[in-house]
Order: sequence, then structure tokens, then C-alpha cells
Amino acid sequence: MPTSTSMIPARVNPDLEKERRSASFNVEEFQCWWYGGADKLKQKREIQQELFKDMTEQNTLLLYKSHEEISEIAIKQVLEVAKKLRAMQARNNPGGNDIWPKLFSSSWVWGAMPLGNPFGVQFSMMVDAIKTQGTDEQWERFGKRVENFEICGTYAQTELGHGTFLRGLETRADYDRTTEEFVLNSPKLSAYKWWPGGLGHCSNYCVLVAQLYIDNKPKGVQMFFVQLRDEETHMPLPGIDIGEIGHKMGFFGVNNGFLGLKNVRIPRTNMLMRNAKVQPDGTFVKSPISVLTYFTMLMMRCVVTQDNAILLAMSATIATRYSAVRRQSPINPNEREPQIIDHVTQQMKLFPEIATAIAYQLCANSLWTLYDETYVDIERGDYRRLPELHNLSCALKALCTTDAKEGAERLRLACGGHGYLTSSNMNWITSFIAAACSYEGENTVLLLQVGRFLMKSWRAAIEGKPLTPTASYLAGPAQGTAFGKWTGDWENIVRALQYAATNKVHSAFKNMSLRRKQGQTKAEAANNTGLELIQAAELHGRSFIAATFLAHVTGPAAAERSAAFNRVLENLLELYLGHTTLRHLSAILQCISLSEAELGALQTRLETVLKKLRPDAVAIVDGFDFHDRTLSSVLGSYAGNVYESLFALAKQSPLNQQPVPKSFHTILKPFLKSNL
Repeated sequence: MPTSTSMIPARVNPDLEKERRSASFNVEEFQCWWYGGADKLKQKREIQQELFKDMTEQNTLLLYKSHEEISEIAIKQVLEVAKKLRAMQARNNPGGNDIWPKLFSSSWVWGAMPLGNPFGVQFSMMVDAIKTQGTDEQWERFGKRVENFEICGTYAQTELGHGTFLRGLETRADYDRTTEEFVLNSPKLSAYKWWPGGLGHCSNYCVLVAQLYIDNKPKGVQMFFVQLRDEETHMPLPGIDIGEIGHKMGFFGVNNGFLGLKNVRIPRTNMLMRNAKVQPDGTFVKSPISVLTYFTMLMMRCVVTQDNAILLAMSATIATRYSAVRRQSPINPNEREPQIIDHVTQQMKLFPEIATAIAYQLCANSLWTLYDETYVDIERGDYRRLPELHNLSCALKALCTTDAKEGAERLRLACGGHGYLTSSNMNWITSFIAAACSYEGENTVLLLQVGRFLMKSWRAAIEGKPLTPTASYLAGPAQGTAFGKWTGDWENIVRALQYAATNKVHSAFKNMSLRRKQGQTKAEAANNTGLELIQAAELHGRSFIAATFLAHVTGPAAAERSAAFNRVLENLLELYLGHTTLRHLSAILQCISLSEAELGALQTRLETVLKKLRPDAVAIVDGFDFHDRTLSSVLGSYAGNVYESLFALAKQSPLNQQPVPKSFHTILKPFLKSNL
């Protein structure tokens, strides 16, 4: 089977060739496992070969363009991807399920849209919102037009003054029963929609999230399908104040925008009414469960978790390949400078991030399974899994983006000064991850929500009531079961993390209860216990990640893998569990006793597993099977010709196209001749 790096030049760096030859396992087996089977891997490679085959310009050179040029190039690139995906769909699956919209927002196509996708929100959120929140009639009337790309749209929720706190949104939708219309308004500046991708100048429609009012009485947050621009002229419609929000740290071509509304009228039938409804006479029918309004956000948290696991894996691939090519600082005097990956301190920068990326990918798979099962349950009117999905998606989104951001920065620093160049592509990756820490729920707020869920779960545990599966580990300690003996095996480490999480949950519950007894309101007590709630939520999430990683590596599926590949996964699990234990040793030691010898053994195990992983490191990141176009990095290409690539790209800088820049004659030379 051909690799995804079919653009490999004839010469591959000899150090990388040596690394690949010395691997202890079959890389193709890893690649099939990572993508969920040989068929998926084959499909991914075929799609990327089609998308990338005629791309010639280096992505880094695009950043020399003006802001307006970048916006135009991004639109052209994205529409070219849409055309190619549709053509592939027509060739390979004519008349079958239309899968191209899902691929359009997949990580598989990132390399073809290096400036970002101004229509990404349309296909990742807007389509889903209409499908899950709209009626079948609404899907036929305008949902299919959105999915077919007949119109352009976005999901307009976040406002200038409110983001994660959705109950605080200020955009109003007042029902006028005399005309059977909603009147939409942004009552003040802070109510302007702010941030939606593609809203600036690309969208002519949106799904608008607004507060519904009937007879000036609030009915909660609802969704509305709203036309923003004329379909022929693209001019904003009356009452629409719209534009883009300006230059950002990343996502340069995504065209994030603002939106203000003044007395904009839409038909009653443009409110998405699968769940909540407004009858013609103004009668309001509540949703069977209010959290259904936020189901699209739950889906997006699954997406964010998976995407950021992939972004961290991309960073790890770049830094690991570069570390195998770069030679510096002899370990023994008078010896050749070693590959920097031979320095144990460099291994400690690289290998834990590889393990972390894999851990989050496995958790994202589990989260998607729960999402799909919950979606089926909801269709049957069963909402019992919603709290589990909500809190798990909150925890994983917050922890994955935080860990990926910190990990990607560590990996950038592991590339030394060259990592600071945009041609390394580390800036693109880190800026995308940094943004994810805030959108789809700011991370601190999400962890506080998980903390409140854990307070309810602890109360249920001490009362002997049923718990959700991810909180079930609280039951034993709540009824007085002690941890037992520390043995340090993998299952024991997972139980130790769960026990440490339980201890934090118990402590937060006790202190919150004490504050209530001292006269604080429930909200005041929660605010003043916020630090402990976050600590409990983090440990709860980390114990889930550890348990999930353990289950995937040691579960029944292990019998289907080769012994060599299983050893690699076991080494990665050993590293992840040991590293996580050492990071949270303070919390563990508060409730579990470890001797000095046992603590020393953890450090020894960490150093030992780094040595075990060293010969396989390059092969492991090859297992992620990232196309060179996706990585878009002079430091991380498959061939590894780092210095030649760095120099060639520097020569292409616009400032190097003339031996003397214009500024010398117009600015610098007059100054030098001015006799100051």
C-alpha cells in the first residue's frame, strides 16, 4: 500500500532512514490501527492524493500576502476542495450517501486549506443544528440548501459581551402574533454577535441563537434561521450590520465576523422547532429537556477533542523527525555530535506528548461512541445519558485543549530557534490549539460545570444512589472503602488516580457544605469553592483518560494485534501513566502512602520507558501517517531535508527578490547621509 507521503523526494535524510530501519514494529499496522482499519487508511490516502496532487505553492509563502489577499485565497482553496470532494463522491459512490460535507470539515483535508475554512462552521455546526433542532419540514425547506452549499451560512451564538454563559446572551427575538413573525434585535453593543467563522463577508444566512420573548416574557434561548444578505447582490439586508472582526493570531482566512440586528423580521416558521415550539397564537411549548438546545455544542466538543489530539500528534511528528535529523552537543567529549533525540531531556519533551496525543485520540473515539448512542436514545425520547455526555465532553474538551496547547509549545521549544520560524508551521498549530481553549466553552467554566456534576454525584454516592458510569468509582470510597496497598501496576495506578480524584471531590463537597452552613448562598459557596472544584474536575478527567488508555491497550482487541505492536502500545501506556502519576503526585500523596523507595521506582520506570521508546520514536510518529501537505513544515517532512528546505524557503522571501530593498534608497541611505 502506498504511503501518504508519495511526494517524497529521491533523497531521504540518512538519520531518518536509519531510524525507520531500526523500528521494532510494522508501521503499517500502527497506521491501520490509528485510522480505524485498512479501508479507512486507504480512503484517507486516496482523498489526500486527489486534493494535494496539483498544489505547488508553499503554505508559508501565503503569509506574505495582504489580509485581503489571504481572505480571497482561502475562499478559492476551500471551494476547490469542495469541488474535488464532490467529484470524488460522484465517481466513487454515485447515488449513495452524500459524505462530502463531513469530509469538508475533516482533518484529512486541512493541508488543502492552510489558511483555514471560512465555511467550516457551516458544515460542522450549522448543518447539524438544523438537522437536530429543526423539523423535517425545515430541513427540506432550508437545511438541504445549506448542506448542498447552495447558500453560505454560519452558526451565530457568541456575542461581544457573552460567550460560554449562554443564558446571558442578549440578542432578542420578540414574537409578534399579529404578523406571525419574530422581531430580532441587538439591544446594545454587547449583544452584537462576535466570532462566528465565515460571518464577516462569506455568509448570507445564519442559525441565530437568541433569547425568545413572548409578550415581553423570556422563554429561554432558541435558534432561528435568518437571512443576512441578498442571494444575488450579497448586500446586507435592511437592519443587518455585518462585517469581519479583524486580524487574529491564527485562522487567517476564516473570516470571523460581527452581526448586529435592528428590527429584522423573520417568519414564525424560521424558529427551529423540533423540540421547543411557538404556536401561531403565541403559545409556547417547552422542549422536553432544555439541554437539547445545546446538543450541537456537545457535538462540537467531541470534534474539538479529536481535532486537538490530531494537532498535538502533528506537533509531535514535526519535533520528533527534526530531533532525529538535528545533531548537537556531544554527550561524550571527542565524539561526534549526536542526534538531539539521544539526549534524555529531549526525549522527555517529545515522548510524553506522543503518548498524550494517542491517549486523547482513544478518548475521543469513546466520546464519539457515547455521542452516537445518546443521539439514538434521544430519538426514542430517552434523555438519561445526556448528563454523562455533557460532563464527559466538558472535561475532555477542557483537558485536551489545555494539554495540547502546553504540549505543542513544549514541542516548539524542542525545535530550538528554528521552531520560531513560520516555516516550521508550529505557529499555525499552536495558534489553532490556543483558540480551541476558548471556543465551544471556555476551559475554566467547563471544568467548573464538571465540578458541580461531581458534587451531585458525591451526594448520590454517600446516599447509595445510582451513579453515571464515569462517576461510578466514587461509590466505594463514599461508603468507606479504602484504597488498599500501592503496587504500582497499571490498574493500581488508575485506581490511585480515581482515589485521588475522590479525595478532591470529597474535600470540595465538605468545604462547600461548610460555606452553606456559614450562611453563604449556593452560588456564593460554589464560587468560593471554585479552586477545589476545578482540581476535582481535572483529576476526574485524568482518571477517565488513564482508564480509557488502559482498556484500549490491554482489552480484548490486543489479541488482534501483533506482539511487537502491542509492546509499543504498552510502552506508551507505561509512559503516560507514569508521567501522569508524577505530575499529580501531590494529590495522590494526600490520600495514599508511598515510601521513598516506591517514589524512586516511579522515576526509574519513567527513565526506563524513555529508553525503550527511543528506537521506535520516528516510526511511531510515521504511524500517524500525516501527509507532508498536512504538516506543511520544513522541519517535519518525511524526507527530513531540514537545512536545504529552510534555506530554499528563506530565499523565496519577498525581501530577497532584489539585492537592495527600496527602503535603503528612500529611508536608510538619506538617514546615513544626514550627518547626525
